Amino acid sequence: MAENGNHPGRARYALRETDQYRLWGECAVVDGFFGEPQHEMYELFGWVPEGAEVRDWVGSRVWLVPDGEELGPWLLEDVDSPKLRPGAESLVLTARDDYQGPPEGYRDRVRVHDGRQWLGSCQEFARIQPAERAVPPIVLKGLAPSDRLQAALAKGTRRALNLEEAVLEIRDDRGEPVAERLLWATVLSWRASDHGTGLIDLKLDAAGFRPVPDYARPVWGKWLTGSPDTVGAWADLDTRRRGVWLDLVRERACRRAHHDRPAGHAYELDGRHITDEPSLYLALGEAVNGPGGYFGSNLDAVDDCLGGTFGYTRPATLLWRDAATARQNLSHMLTPDGRPYDLFTELLNVLTEGGMCTDLA
Repeated sequence: MAENGNHPGRARYALRETDQYRLWGECAVVDGFFGEPQHEMYELFGWVPEGAEVRDWVGSRVWLVPDGEELGPWLLEDVDSPKLRPGAESLVLTARDDYQGPPEGYRDRVRVHDGRQWLGSCQEFARIQPAERAVPPIVLKGLAPSDRLQAALAKGTRRALNLEEAVLEIRDDRGEPVAERLLWATVLSWRASDHGTGLIDLKLDAAGFRPVPDYARPVWGKWLTGSPDTVGAWADLDTRRRGVWLDLVRERACRRAHHDRPAGHAYELDGRHITDEPSLYLALGEAVNGPGGYFGSNLDAVDDCLGGTFGYTRPATLLWRDAATARQNLSHMLTPDGRPYDLFTELLNVLTEGGMCTDLA
Protein backbone atom coordinates (compact mmCIF):
# COMPACT_ATOMS: atom_id res chain seq x y z
CA MET A 1 0.00 0.00 0.00
CA ALA A 2 1.30 3.42 -0.91
CA GLU A 3 1.67 5.95 1.89
CA ASN A 4 0.21 8.77 -0.17
CA GLY A 5 -3.30 9.60 -1.30
CA ASN A 6 -4.66 8.74 -4.71
CA HIS A 7 -5.86 12.27 -5.41
CA PRO A 8 -3.30 14.79 -6.66
CA GLY A 9 -3.32 17.96 -4.61
CA ARG A 10 -5.07 16.43 -1.63
CA ALA A 11 -2.86 16.30 1.46
CA ARG A 12 -2.77 12.99 3.30
CA TYR A 13 -0.74 14.36 6.21
CA ALA A 14 -0.72 17.61 8.16
CA LEU A 15 1.99 18.55 10.67
CA ARG A 16 0.67 20.86 13.39
CA GLU A 17 1.63 22.31 16.75
CA THR A 18 -0.02 20.68 19.74
CA ASP A 19 -0.89 23.71 21.84
CA GLN A 20 -2.44 26.20 19.41
CA TYR A 21 -2.76 23.69 16.58
CA ARG A 22 -1.07 25.99 14.10
CA LEU A 23 -0.05 24.33 10.85
CA TRP A 24 3.60 23.63 9.97
CA GLY A 25 2.74 22.13 6.59
CA GLU A 26 0.83 19.53 4.58
CA CYS A 27 1.99 16.73 2.30
CA ALA A 28 0.86 13.60 0.48
CA VAL A 29 3.74 11.26 1.41
CA VAL A 30 5.60 10.41 4.64
CA ASP A 31 8.53 8.03 4.37
CA GLY A 32 8.91 6.10 7.63
CA PHE A 33 5.26 6.21 8.62
CA PHE A 34 5.14 2.39 8.41
CA GLY A 35 7.90 0.28 9.93
CA GLU A 36 8.83 -1.87 12.88
CA PRO A 37 8.71 -0.21 16.32
CA GLN A 38 11.40 -0.93 18.89
CA HIS A 39 10.48 -4.00 20.94
CA GLU A 40 11.59 -5.07 24.38
CA MET A 41 12.84 -8.63 24.72
CA TYR A 42 12.45 -11.11 27.58
CA GLU A 43 13.70 -14.65 28.08
CA LEU A 44 11.81 -17.17 30.20
CA PHE A 45 14.20 -19.94 31.32
CA GLY A 46 12.95 -23.39 32.21
CA TRP A 47 9.77 -22.85 30.20
CA VAL A 48 6.98 -25.36 30.90
CA PRO A 49 4.08 -25.05 28.43
CA GLU A 50 0.50 -25.52 29.61
CA GLY A 51 -1.31 -25.51 26.29
CA ALA A 52 -0.61 -25.11 22.60
CA GLU A 53 2.91 -24.33 21.44
CA VAL A 54 3.79 -20.65 21.79
CA ARG A 55 5.27 -19.26 18.61
CA ASP A 56 5.02 -16.39 16.13
CA TRP A 57 2.41 -13.86 17.31
CA VAL A 58 1.38 -14.63 20.88
CA GLY A 59 -1.29 -11.99 21.47
CA SER A 60 -2.13 -8.31 21.65
CA ARG A 61 -2.16 -8.40 25.47
CA VAL A 62 -0.11 -10.97 27.37
CA TRP A 63 0.09 -11.00 31.15
CA LEU A 64 3.02 -12.15 33.27
CA VAL A 65 1.86 -13.22 36.72
CA PRO A 66 4.62 -13.50 39.36
CA ASP A 67 4.57 -15.87 42.32
CA GLY A 68 3.23 -14.50 45.57
CA GLU A 69 1.00 -11.54 46.27
CA GLU A 70 3.62 -8.83 46.72
CA LEU A 71 3.70 -7.97 43.00
CA GLY A 72 0.78 -7.65 40.62
CA PRO A 73 0.66 -8.92 37.02
CA TRP A 74 2.54 -7.14 34.24
CA LEU A 75 1.19 -6.36 30.83
CA LEU A 76 3.11 -6.85 27.59
CA GLU A 77 1.48 -5.64 24.36
CA ASP A 78 1.64 -6.97 20.80
CA VAL A 79 3.79 -9.93 21.78
CA ASP A 80 5.77 -12.15 19.39
CA SER A 81 7.87 -15.21 20.11
CA PRO A 82 10.86 -15.68 17.77
CA LYS A 83 11.74 -19.20 16.72
CA LEU A 84 14.48 -20.77 18.82
CA ARG A 85 16.90 -23.55 18.12
CA PRO A 86 15.41 -27.09 18.46
CA GLY A 87 15.53 -28.40 22.01
CA ALA A 88 15.81 -24.97 23.63
CA GLU A 89 14.40 -24.92 27.17
CA SER A 90 13.61 -21.23 27.24
CA LEU A 91 10.99 -19.02 25.62
CA VAL A 92 11.77 -15.58 24.22
CA LEU A 93 9.06 -12.90 24.04
CA THR A 94 9.33 -9.57 22.25
CA ALA A 95 6.81 -6.91 23.17
CA ARG A 96 6.00 -3.52 21.73
CA ASP A 97 5.20 -1.94 25.06
CA ASP A 98 6.08 -2.73 28.64
CA TYR A 99 4.85 0.36 30.46
CA GLN A 100 3.42 -1.97 33.11
CA GLY A 101 6.41 -4.27 32.79
CA PRO A 102 8.33 -6.09 35.48
CA PRO A 103 10.51 -4.35 38.06
CA GLU A 104 14.12 -3.88 37.08
CA GLY A 105 16.14 -6.92 38.13
CA TYR A 106 13.22 -9.29 38.75
CA ARG A 107 14.32 -12.85 37.89
CA ASP A 108 11.91 -15.19 39.69
CA ARG A 109 9.16 -17.47 38.43
CA VAL A 110 6.28 -16.12 36.34
CA ARG A 111 3.19 -17.70 34.83
CA VAL A 112 1.95 -16.42 31.47
CA HIS A 113 -1.52 -16.08 29.93
CA ASP A 114 -3.04 -14.25 26.95
CA GLY A 115 -6.38 -13.32 28.50
CA ARG A 116 -8.01 -16.54 27.30
CA GLN A 117 -5.76 -19.37 28.43
CA TRP A 118 -2.64 -20.10 30.43
CA LEU A 119 0.34 -20.51 28.12
CA GLY A 120 2.89 -21.82 30.58
CA SER A 121 5.37 -20.87 33.28
CA CYS A 122 9.11 -20.45 33.75
CA GLN A 123 11.52 -20.91 36.60
CA GLU A 124 13.58 -17.80 35.86
CA PHE A 125 12.66 -14.57 34.08
CA ALA A 126 15.09 -12.09 32.53
CA ARG A 127 14.95 -8.92 30.47
CA ILE A 128 17.37 -8.98 27.53
CA GLN A 129 19.01 -5.62 26.98
CA PRO A 130 18.52 -4.89 23.27
CA ALA A 131 21.26 -3.43 21.14
CA GLU A 132 21.01 0.32 20.93
CA ARG A 133 19.07 1.21 17.79
CA ALA A 134 18.89 4.69 16.39
CA VAL A 135 15.40 6.00 15.80
CA PRO A 136 15.10 6.45 12.02
CA PRO A 137 14.01 9.88 10.78
CA ILE A 138 10.78 10.47 8.92
CA VAL A 139 10.63 12.44 5.69
CA LEU A 140 7.63 14.56 4.73
CA LYS A 141 7.78 14.57 0.94
CA GLY A 142 6.17 17.22 -1.18
CA LEU A 143 5.45 19.34 1.88
CA ALA A 144 3.70 22.67 1.37
CA PRO A 145 5.32 24.64 4.22
CA SER A 146 3.45 27.29 6.16
CA ASP A 147 4.85 30.80 6.38
CA ARG A 148 5.95 30.05 9.93
CA LEU A 149 7.91 26.97 8.86
CA GLN A 150 9.51 28.88 6.01
CA ALA A 151 10.64 31.52 8.48
CA ALA A 152 12.13 28.87 10.77
CA LEU A 153 14.00 27.24 7.89
CA ALA A 154 15.28 30.62 6.70
CA LYS A 155 16.62 31.37 10.17
CA GLY A 156 18.25 27.94 10.33
CA THR A 157 19.38 28.08 13.96
CA ARG A 158 19.19 25.08 16.24
CA ARG A 159 16.44 26.72 18.25
CA ALA A 160 14.42 27.66 15.16
CA LEU A 161 14.67 24.14 13.73
CA ASN A 162 13.40 22.56 16.95
CA LEU A 163 9.66 22.41 16.25
CA GLU A 164 9.13 20.83 19.68
CA GLU A 165 6.06 18.68 20.29
CA ALA A 166 3.92 18.32 17.19
CA VAL A 167 0.96 16.36 15.87
CA LEU A 168 0.99 14.45 12.60
CA GLU A 169 -2.62 14.25 11.43
CA ILE A 170 -3.52 11.51 8.94
CA ARG A 171 -6.48 12.00 6.59
CA ASP A 172 -8.35 9.67 4.25
CA ASP A 173 -9.00 10.17 0.54
CA ARG A 174 -12.08 12.22 1.40
CA GLY A 175 -10.04 14.61 3.52
CA GLU A 176 -11.54 13.31 6.79
CA PRO A 177 -9.18 12.80 9.77
CA VAL A 178 -8.37 9.16 10.50
CA ALA A 179 -5.78 9.33 13.29
CA GLU A 180 -3.05 11.43 14.87
CA ARG A 181 0.48 10.70 16.05
CA LEU A 182 2.48 12.76 18.54
CA LEU A 183 6.18 13.38 17.98
CA TRP A 184 8.97 15.68 19.12
CA ALA A 185 10.08 17.16 15.80
CA THR A 186 13.51 18.55 15.02
CA VAL A 187 14.40 19.52 11.44
CA LEU A 188 17.47 17.64 10.20
CA SER A 189 17.48 18.85 6.60
CA TRP A 190 15.28 19.99 3.75
CA ARG A 191 15.50 20.34 -0.01
CA ALA A 192 13.36 21.25 -2.99
CA SER A 193 10.96 18.42 -3.76
CA ASP A 194 10.34 16.59 -7.01
CA HIS A 195 6.62 16.61 -6.14
CA GLY A 196 6.02 20.17 -7.32
CA THR A 197 7.12 23.78 -7.43
CA GLY A 198 7.39 25.44 -4.03
CA LEU A 199 7.27 22.11 -2.20
CA ILE A 200 10.04 20.65 -0.04
CA ASP A 201 11.13 17.29 1.33
CA LEU A 202 11.54 17.81 5.08
CA LYS A 203 13.57 15.30 7.11
CA LEU A 204 12.70 15.20 10.82
CA ASP A 205 14.29 13.66 13.85
CA ALA A 206 10.93 12.48 15.19
CA ALA A 207 11.64 11.46 18.77
CA GLY A 208 8.73 9.59 20.33
CA PHE A 209 7.19 8.73 16.97
CA ARG A 210 6.17 5.09 16.78
CA PRO A 211 5.77 3.87 13.20
CA VAL A 212 2.66 1.92 12.31
CA PRO A 213 3.67 -1.77 12.17
CA ASP A 214 3.88 -3.31 8.71
CA TYR A 215 1.28 -5.96 9.55
CA ALA A 216 -1.26 -3.13 9.97
CA ARG A 217 -0.83 -1.83 6.40
CA PRO A 218 -3.84 -3.71 4.91
CA VAL A 219 -6.18 -2.32 7.59
CA TRP A 220 -4.86 1.22 7.23
CA GLY A 221 -5.15 0.85 3.46
CA LYS A 222 -8.89 0.28 3.75
CA TRP A 223 -9.41 3.15 6.16
CA LEU A 224 -7.33 5.59 4.11
CA THR A 225 -9.71 5.19 1.17
CA GLY A 226 -12.52 6.37 3.45
CA SER A 227 -14.34 5.20 6.57
CA PRO A 228 -16.26 1.91 6.22
CA ASP A 229 -19.68 2.07 4.59
CA THR A 230 -20.72 -1.55 5.26
CA VAL A 231 -21.16 -3.41 8.54
CA GLY A 232 -18.67 -6.20 9.27
CA ALA A 233 -15.93 -5.11 6.86
CA TRP A 234 -13.49 -6.36 9.53
CA ALA A 235 -14.98 -9.87 9.77
CA ASP A 236 -12.37 -11.65 7.63
CA LEU A 237 -9.43 -10.21 9.58
CA ASP A 238 -7.50 -12.18 12.20
CA THR A 239 -7.49 -11.10 15.85
CA ARG A 240 -4.34 -9.01 15.51
CA ARG A 241 -5.69 -6.95 12.63
CA ARG A 242 -9.14 -6.70 14.18
CA GLY A 243 -7.34 -4.99 17.03
CA VAL A 244 -5.83 -2.52 14.57
CA TRP A 245 -9.30 -1.89 13.14
CA LEU A 246 -10.69 -1.27 16.63
CA ASP A 247 -7.87 1.17 17.38
CA LEU A 248 -8.78 3.18 14.27
CA VAL A 249 -12.47 3.08 15.16
CA ARG A 250 -11.66 4.45 18.61
CA GLU A 251 -9.31 7.15 17.28
CA ARG A 252 -11.88 8.39 14.78
CA ALA A 253 -14.63 8.40 17.42
CA CYS A 254 -12.58 10.74 19.60
CA ARG A 255 -12.57 13.32 16.79
CA ARG A 256 -16.22 13.17 15.72
CA ALA A 257 -19.42 14.56 17.15
CA HIS A 258 -22.08 11.94 17.88
CA HIS A 259 -25.80 12.55 17.60
CA ASP A 260 -27.62 10.62 20.31
CA ARG A 261 -30.74 8.78 19.21
CA PRO A 262 -33.83 9.39 21.33
CA ALA A 263 -34.73 7.05 24.18
CA GLY A 264 -36.58 3.88 23.23
CA HIS A 265 -34.53 3.15 20.10
CA ALA A 266 -34.25 -0.52 19.05
CA TYR A 267 -30.75 -1.64 18.04
CA GLU A 268 -29.75 -4.86 16.33
CA LEU A 269 -26.36 -6.57 16.69
CA ASP A 270 -25.00 -9.07 14.15
CA GLY A 271 -23.14 -11.57 16.31
CA ARG A 272 -22.03 -14.06 13.65
CA HIS A 273 -18.38 -13.00 13.69
CA ILE A 274 -17.79 -12.41 17.42
CA THR A 275 -15.00 -14.91 18.02
CA ASP A 276 -12.57 -12.74 19.99
CA GLU A 277 -12.50 -9.61 22.15
CA PRO A 278 -11.92 -7.00 19.39
CA SER A 279 -14.85 -8.34 17.37
CA LEU A 280 -17.14 -8.04 20.40
CA TYR A 281 -16.61 -4.28 20.58
CA LEU A 282 -16.55 -3.83 16.80
CA ALA A 283 -19.95 -5.51 16.44
CA LEU A 284 -21.41 -3.56 19.36
CA GLY A 285 -20.11 -0.27 17.97
CA GLU A 286 -21.68 -0.96 14.59
CA ALA A 287 -24.97 -2.01 16.19
CA VAL A 288 -25.25 1.39 17.87
CA ASN A 289 -23.51 3.72 15.42
CA GLY A 290 -23.43 1.96 12.05
CA PRO A 291 -20.43 0.94 9.86
CA GLY A 292 -17.16 1.80 11.58
CA GLY A 293 -19.10 2.90 14.66
CA TYR A 294 -17.67 3.03 18.17
CA PHE A 295 -19.33 2.15 21.45
CA GLY A 296 -16.39 1.25 23.68
CA SER A 297 -13.28 -0.90 23.41
CA ASN A 298 -13.46 -2.45 26.88
CA LEU A 299 -16.09 -2.79 29.59
CA ASP A 300 -15.26 0.52 31.26
CA ALA A 301 -15.43 2.34 27.93
CA VAL A 302 -18.82 0.75 27.13
CA ASP A 303 -20.07 1.94 30.50
CA ASP A 304 -18.89 5.47 29.64
CA CYS A 305 -20.65 5.35 26.25
CA LEU A 306 -23.90 4.29 27.91
CA GLY A 307 -23.78 7.58 29.80
CA GLY A 308 -24.51 9.50 26.60
CA THR A 309 -22.84 11.50 23.80
CA PHE A 310 -21.99 8.32 21.87
CA GLY A 311 -25.22 7.84 19.91
CA TYR A 312 -27.27 6.34 22.75
CA THR A 313 -29.94 7.54 25.15
CA ARG A 314 -31.36 5.25 27.80
CA PRO A 315 -33.54 3.26 27.88
CA ALA A 316 -33.27 1.23 24.67
CA THR A 317 -33.40 -2.37 23.45
CA LEU A 318 -30.77 -4.48 21.71
CA LEU A 319 -31.57 -7.60 19.69
CA TRP A 320 -28.37 -9.68 19.71
CA ARG A 321 -28.49 -12.18 16.87
CA ASP A 322 -26.32 -15.33 16.95
CA ALA A 323 -25.45 -14.59 20.58
CA ALA A 324 -24.32 -18.21 21.03
CA THR A 325 -21.14 -17.43 19.06
CA ALA A 326 -20.00 -14.82 21.55
CA ARG A 327 -21.10 -16.94 24.51
CA GLN A 328 -19.00 -19.84 23.22
CA ASN A 329 -15.89 -17.76 22.55
CA LEU A 330 -15.91 -15.21 25.37
CA SER A 331 -17.36 -16.94 28.42
CA HIS A 332 -14.04 -18.37 29.61
CA MET A 333 -11.60 -15.49 29.93
CA LEU A 334 -8.88 -14.58 32.43
CA THR A 335 -8.40 -11.38 34.42
CA PRO A 336 -4.86 -9.88 34.48
CA ASP A 337 -4.02 -11.86 37.62
CA GLY A 338 -5.40 -15.05 36.06
CA ARG A 339 -8.82 -15.42 37.66
CA PRO A 340 -11.53 -16.86 35.36
CA TYR A 341 -14.37 -14.57 34.34
CA ASP A 342 -17.18 -14.49 31.80
CA LEU A 343 -16.73 -11.50 29.47
CA PHE A 344 -19.97 -12.23 27.62
CA THR A 345 -22.04 -12.09 30.82
CA GLU A 346 -20.08 -9.11 32.14
CA LEU A 347 -20.94 -7.12 29.02
CA LEU A 348 -24.62 -8.04 29.31
CA ASN A 349 -24.58 -6.80 32.92
CA VAL A 350 -22.96 -3.50 31.89
CA LEU A 351 -25.55 -2.99 29.15
CA THR A 352 -28.42 -3.76 31.54
CA GLU A 353 -27.12 -1.34 34.15
CA GLY A 354 -26.83 1.29 31.42
CA GLY A 355 -30.48 0.97 30.45
CA MET A 356 -30.10 -1.26 27.39
CA CYS A 357 -32.41 -4.27 27.56
CA THR A 358 -30.79 -7.09 25.57
CA ASP A 359 -32.67 -9.93 23.87
CA LEU A 360 -30.51 -12.88 22.82
CA ALA A 361 -31.42 -14.65 19.57
